[in-house]
Amino acid sequence: MKQVEEVIEIYHAGVESVLPVNLVRKSVNLHGTLLTCQSVSLNLSDFRHIYLLGFGKASAAMAVSLEELLGDSVTGGHVLTKYGHAKPLKKCTLTEAGHPIPDQNGVDGTLKIREFAELATAEDLLIILISGGGSALLTDLPEGITLKQLAVLNKLLVNSGAGIQEINSVRKHLSQIKGGQLARFACPAKVLTLLISDVAGDPLDVIASGPTVADPSTFNDAIEVLEKYHLTSSVSVELFDYLKKGQSGHLPETVKESDPGLLNCTNIILGNNYTALEGAKARAVELGYETLILTNRIEGDVNQVADYIYSEIKSSIKSPGMKKRALLFGGEPTVQHHGNGKGGRNQHLALLMAQKIDGVIGITFLSAGTDGTDGPTDAAGAICNGTTIRKAKRLNLNPVQMANDFNSYPFFEATGGLLRTGPTYTNVMDLIVVLIDK
Repeated sequence: MKQVEEVIEIYHAGVESVLPVNLVRKSVNLHGTLLTCQSVSLNLSDFRHIYLLGFGKASAAMAVSLEELLGDSVTGGHVLTKYGHAKPLKKCTLTEAGHPIPDQNGVDGTLKIREFAELATAEDLLIILISGGGSALLTDLPEGITLKQLAVLNKLLVNSGAGIQEINSVRKHLSQIKGGQLARFACPAKVLTLLISDVAGDPLDVIASGPTVADPSTFNDAIEVLEKYHLTSSVSVELFDYLKKGQSGHLPETVKESDPGLLNCTNIILGNNYTALEGAKARAVELGYETLILTNRIEGDVNQVADYIYSEIKSSIKSPGMKKRALLFGGEPTVQHHGNGKGGRNQHLALLMAQKIDGVIGITFLSAGTDGTDGPTDAAGAICNGTTIRKAKRLNLNPVQMANDFNSYPFFEATGGLLRTGPTYTNVMDLIVVLIDK
């Protein structure tokens, strides 16, 4: 039991290091009227109004920290976050909405954000707070497309096995606010965008679909994604025709590098997955583990990810002189979901790993989302060790069949391996922790 407690402690230390309050305190300072953030300095007395606009799972918590720091300098603003992720705000209004499947609240909240951006003048400052989940939450409807059609598309994309860059290339081309287009609405105001990254490598154009940066993707790229994952016949005719219309040049493209609307925009990343891995490492070292951060770029098919992690475990076990070691991984594998099983990518990965380490004493594995949510479940992820499969079989559970059915949640609910944290109010992809004690 001690190793299970330790692996949870290490995970929580990682999450703690990327909480918005900690990231804002670390990077954003106010001295008199001089606001500094990393290499950027702004004199707030130069601006007539300061508006806070936020979208993402961490946006409400980010807004709380900015409101506390800036006080009465904030004129107002609006924040759009996932259900259950709200925080009490003094200056800004707030909308909770659907994620990862958009709903009407997302449409309404997005319109309020757009209205504030359009209201801003050259004398105003917009501070835009972006975090993971922002792309799904930020929802506007192209002409002729219904919310239901857009929701079906998002569900298909999420379950297709497509990577986030591919998914967001489609989302950007079914929006008039993503792909740099929020910057157009905000022009000529000064825009400072503060981001908590939930994408491997921190590409600004992919995080929340890059509403304040240039977009290198095109309508053609969006169509290629639908074709690659065989979704063209599953989405509505109206939606596909809209993309084809853009491909043929009859609709304006997303914002590109030369667009003058980007000239007043500055984008700063406050924290990312590696920040969380460093926080987790510090706690693992305190607990006496020789600790290795192996990668913050876990991507691709979950089965291949499981094979890679297991190879690293075997390599560590063979290391001469190694007694206690913690292996840390970050990123976000993809799952091509089939059937009606209940679970998320972290629980599915843990179920695959439970089979690989079956019967091996001294290994504990944890995989969990830093946002406290794994798929459409109330769990952040799951924990397993060398006894998990044995316990499952005593309960007449078939781990192979349940993995094939993508039914990991009932498996870990029965075996006691679910990790439930509730909303963490941050999001930097997933943390994977492996503890090995010879």
